[in-house]
Amino acid sequence: MKLTAVAALAIILPMPVAAQDIAAEVGKQMPSLMKIYDDFHANPELSFMEVRSAGILAAEARGLGFSVAEKVGGTGIVAVMENGPGPVVLVRADMDALPVTEQTGLPGASKVRVTTKEGVETGVMHACGHDTHMTAWVGVARLMAAHKDRWSGTLVMIGQPAEERGAGARMMLEDGLYTRFPKPDYALAFHDAAQFPAGMIGYTPGYALANVDSVDILVKGVGGHGAYPQTTKDPIVLASRIVTALQTLVAREVSPLDSAVVTVGSFHAGAKHNIIPDEARLQLTVRSYTDEVRTHLLDGIARIAKGEAIAAGLPDDKMPEVTVDRNEFTPSTYNTPELTRDMAEFLTGRFGAARVHQLPPVMGGEDFGRFSRDDKDIQSLIFWVGGVPQAEFDAAKKEGRTLPSLHSPFWAPDAHAVVSTATEALTAMAMKLMPKG
Repeated sequence: MKLTAVAALAIILPMPVAAQDIAAEVGKQMPSLMKIYDDFHANPELSFMEVRSAGILAAEARGLGFSVAEKVGGTGIVAVMENGPGPVVLVRADMDALPVTEQTGLPGASKVRVTTKEGVETGVMHACGHDTHMTAWVGVARLMAAHKDRWSGTLVMIGQPAEERGAGARMMLEDGLYTRFPKPDYALAFHDAAQFPAGMIGYTPGYALANVDSVDILVKGVGGHGAYPQTTKDPIVLASRIVTALQTLVAREVSPLDSAVVTVGSFHAGAKHNIIPDEARLQLTVRSYTDEVRTHLLDGIARIAKGEAIAAGLPDDKMPEVTVDRNEFTPSTYNTPELTRDMAEFLTGRFGAARVHQLPPVMGGEDFGRFSRDDKDIQSLIFWVGGVPQAEFDAAKKEGRTLPSLHSPFWAPDAHAVVSTATEALTAMAMKLMPKG
């Protein structure tokens, strides 16, 4: 990702006196926090299975004086600390790992293996860095609890399950997150980043991450002998035409000024060289920012699949079946522009302009956007914290090689830099939003 310079930095807000020694406090916590990180990293848990991780967060919060509820939206936890009048600030960390076998070769690498609900045996790894998210969450909870004299309001800290499945935020909201617990005025989170150096901070006003839809297409046909294709209705040829035609949705139906992605990630059909099968299956990921573009893409996929089947001469009872997985839909994440710019200026004052940069939006997905999506009174911000060790970043740039991305079995962030930066940033931001007196 190409970084762009932060604009309009002529006016830098002064650092609040109450927050001046946060960096020193974080430094004192880091040895203990890194032990927690090592534990999280070595013991990852897949989506909907985050029992141990949630237990660690819950126990830590209880010991600090938070009121803690467990099993919210599955394995989620909610920790609340009321500290006088003032705003309600929500701080979120996601807890789930990925079905990826770690190949970093580092001491403390995950050795965990499980069998998924689909019956697939796999390694498990925090290949998206949620272990750094949880560890920084602990750091924030400790600092906020230790310095209640510096802020006034209500802090709501949540450990969210199943972000990788696009389900955890929705499940917590459906389980009464905003009715059983104080409803936030502000929602904050961060995500580690694999495209820039450790300790850098990135922010994006407005749309920051995309709508993500998973779409399955069952393409039907009439099977037969490969030597006599005239007696069949070949679903492989039909599915191929559908794949090609789908590209026109982005190229010719969506404005060039809007962002959209339609990717066919899986194409399965047939079992033998000389047999034309009777069906083919496609799996798609569909990305957008606005609800209008999302609707156009999903409607267009169904239209193109049916239209190509009609052109191929298939009868009504063999029209393709297009299924959108509504349970794993991830809505786009929209950072409140005013809050984002205010916090960018504030963080620039703390960390310096060299470490804080405005970034373009990405087409990845993050269900953090759900926490403010349906209530425009909630101001929301998720920001990036770079995780690439500086020496590795410099070497890759010099050699022209690609760095491991998030979800890679080789992703090994500089966890100390990520956790310390995120802990300081989130704590300072929460105190700024809940000033004392």
